[in-house]
Amino acid sequence: MYNDGMSFSKRIVFAIIILLALVFSAIIITGYAALAAAETALQSQDYRGAAESYIRASRILFWRGDLLEKIGIAASKQPDCPAAIDYLERAKLAEQGQLALASCYYQIGDLTSAQKKFEEGASRYQTASFYEGLAFIYRAQKKWDEERGALENQIRLDMGNASAHYRLGVLLTILDSEIALPELLRAASLDPQFDPAAQTLRAALNLSAAQPNASRQWVTTGRALGLVEEWDLAIVAFEKSIALDSQNAEAWAWLGEAEQHRGREGRAELDRAVALDSKSSIVRALRGLYWDRRQNYRQALTEYLLAAEYDPQNPAWRASVGGAYSKTGDLVFALEAYQRATELAPNESEYWRLLALFCADNGAHVEDVGLPAAQKAALLAPNDPLALDALGYVYYSTGRYANAEKILSDAIERFPQHNPAHIHLALTYLAQGNRSSAFGELIHVRDADANGADGKLAEELIAKYFP
Repeated sequence: MYNDGMSFSKRIVFAIIILLALVFSAIIITGYAALAAAETALQSQDYRGAAESYIRASRILFWRGDLLEKIGIAASKQPDCPAAIDYLERAKLAEQGQLALASCYYQIGDLTSAQKKFEEGASRYQTASFYEGLAFIYRAQKKWDEERGALENQIRLDMGNASAHYRLGVLLTILDSEIALPELLRAASLDPQFDPAAQTLRAALNLSAAQPNASRQWVTTGRALGLVEEWDLAIVAFEKSIALDSQNAEAWAWLGEAEQHRGREGRAELDRAVALDSKSSIVRALRGLYWDRRQNYRQALTEYLLAAEYDPQNPAWRASVGGAYSKTGDLVFALEAYQRATELAPNESEYWRLLALFCADNGAHVEDVGLPAAQKAALLAPNDPLALDALGYVYYSTGRYANAEKILSDAIERFPQHNPAHIHLALTYLAQGNRSSAFGELIHVRDADANGADGKLAEELIAKYFP
């Protein structure tokens, strides 16, 4: 009896153990199933699903410390940076997790923490991505020498990064211009999209070297940096010019222009410039641009007229006068000013294009002046999307819809990112009753330029024609 009782007890214990083992195995299987689901979601870029599955797996597979990092990385890609930071700060990080943590701190604007994490990653892993992050931080802080060092380390680890070469070349224009050009040309050779800006800066460096003094050299460099939308560095160049010659009126005027591009007033610098040289056409033109932006077109016209008076052979000032007259409603004087600009520069497409657009926009002399001007602009610059778009737009304005469609379609095929051509083609389609094609063009621009002027215009046209 005793032995039978012992056997029964043992059988009960054994059964319980088996049952617990089965339950535990089922739980473990569930955990690994969640882990597999997370990996699948990650591969399909379902980052929210991946994070949720990793969280389920971590609750079951509690000994898997690496899952905290995986959760954080998935959260960073949603992006849900606060959640990612919470998980990653509690994890033992490998390279990918360290990069995700640093990047998340950068995205939420905590540059101090981001810099610390990028520096830790760069020291530990010697990977280009960490130096790239440091370069962005130093750029935001306007620490140009430190940014240069980060970019040089990034390039050392990733020689084929065109963006890094380009940014380093741009930066060197104010730090060490003699070695800037090789970086710019390297960027252009790696990625043709950088070639126009590289050539602009190349020409500026050559022109700068020919200036009579260092102050004027820095003005030339600053203007070129402005042309490639590097206004923070342009400010540095103009400030260097003023430090060398505080009486350089053009440097003050350009500094005022650059300040406006950085969201500041710029008026004090422009006033200083006109006080130093009231007869400088550059100073007057930049003051005209200042008033134009504030929609004070009469004051802008006064400044542009003075610029044209002090430099009567410059077609740019005549075109600016034309634009100001147009905005004040003086269309006769505007037409005369635009025509004068083409007389001063008969072989430059830009002024013929501006004349054509003025005529089309205002319905003034479109047939006898606007259309020939548009044709001339396209003839002078057959590979310029602006000129081709203007010709298509003028064809549309004169009711030549077949011609407009052909020119604009060809322009879009060659220059698909030129949004105004898409808009003008949409208007042409609407005039022909082809609503579906028009809608497609407008949707394209709206989505491609969601926060820009072209995108907003496309949205307005959609609301107007497709309510």
